[in-house]
Amino acid sequence: MQSKSFANSDWLRRLSESHSKASELLGRSQAEQERQGYFHTLREICHQPESWIRTSEQMLSSAGTLKQCVAGIANLALTGSGSSEFVGECVRLALQHELGVTAQTISGGNLLTYGSRALPQERPGLVLSIARSGDSPESAGALSLLLEEEPRIRHLVLTCNEKGRLAEGFRGHPRVTVITLPDGTNDRSLVMTSSFTNLVLAARFLGLLHAPKEYEDLCLKLSRVATGLIETHFGTLARAATLRFRRVVYLGSGSRFGAARETALKMLEMTSGRVSTLCETYLGFRHGPMSYAHTDALIVCFLSSDAMLRAYESDLLTELDQKELGLAKLVVGENIPASLARKNDFIIECPALAEVGDENAPVIDVIVGQLLAFFRCLEEGLHPDLPSEGGVINRVVPSFTLHYPTSGKRV
Repeated sequence: MQSKSFANSDWLRRLSESHSKASELLGRSQAEQERQGYFHTLREICHQPESWIRTSEQMLSSAGTLKQCVAGIANLALTGSGSSEFVGECVRLALQHELGVTAQTISGGNLLTYGSRALPQERPGLVLSIARSGDSPESAGALSLLLEEEPRIRHLVLTCNEKGRLAEGFRGHPRVTVITLPDGTNDRSLVMTSSFTNLVLAARFLGLLHAPKEYEDLCLKLSRVATGLIETHFGTLARAATLRFRRVVYLGSGSRFGAARETALKMLEMTSGRVSTLCETYLGFRHGPMSYAHTDALIVCFLSSDAMLRAYESDLLTELDQKELGLAKLVVGENIPASLARKNDFIIECPALAEVGDENAPVIDVIVGQLLAFFRCLEEGLHPDLPSEGGVINRVVPSFTLHYPTSGKRV
């Protein structure tokens, strides 16, 4: 329902007036957009700046409950599956610094297969389970296992679906707190877009519980940056998607490596695997992965605002140019030096990105990756709302058999 109301907003109309590609896509009837399979995905990407404000309001209203969750904890484990795991990668460093505890990102699959052995040893601890639908088999399975094994672990569930297994099955449990985000964040499309960034900003609040006004202002600033990004670079990203690349490298440092992981997955999912992807840190890319930068490779670079990090990153980009590696670069940041761009490169300049800081930039980086993958999906003749050919992947992972520990018994 929310997608339909947003379809008539001034924001989309303004976007349509600013870019010929937006006019082409949005000028068709809703029925035609649905037939071509992009109606939901396009709106879910474009409504993110607006949705972040509603999510921040939801989280601010839950501040008292969240303070009880984090009070006195010795460590924090962020868990999810697929994109939900990468949400944790985007916020882990900031939360570790602000909460003053060890924070780790652990996949839902590792928790399901290794249980408490995968967790930090100190107690009490908090496990933050992150999920769009909350219906993936390992999400509920891992939480059930830990509740049975670990009485001194508290649990917080952040989900976009109030009717999912995680929300309905554990709401009311004395050691589980469930917070559901506004309904419009529960994407209808196969791939996570709006749900991803909203979950990032929801989790981000855990580190700013002592500074609610700072959190509110941060979400407003990010919303403005994202609006400017979409308004300015919608057509740029559509053009970039027409390049003849068959592989994409995504580079990011720190929290923005989480964005690199997520955007690499978006391109893989939205092109049904036709475009292969690799994500790496800038320094890590020097050790072998640079061999991936063939002449058919687009290199997406999330450029840090930190002077030292940018120096390392710029050195690598200069080396790539000197070696004539890759088809083109797409560089995302603020105050990007002209010297970092080759003739065929794309520069995504994001004013005020430095002001919000690298630890908060992943949601902006991810929108760039979402739009690039969306347009490439259309270039491949696929449907963004359901791009997987033959149903290889699904919006929710189908049920599979769960196997529980048998006290170390060997087979």
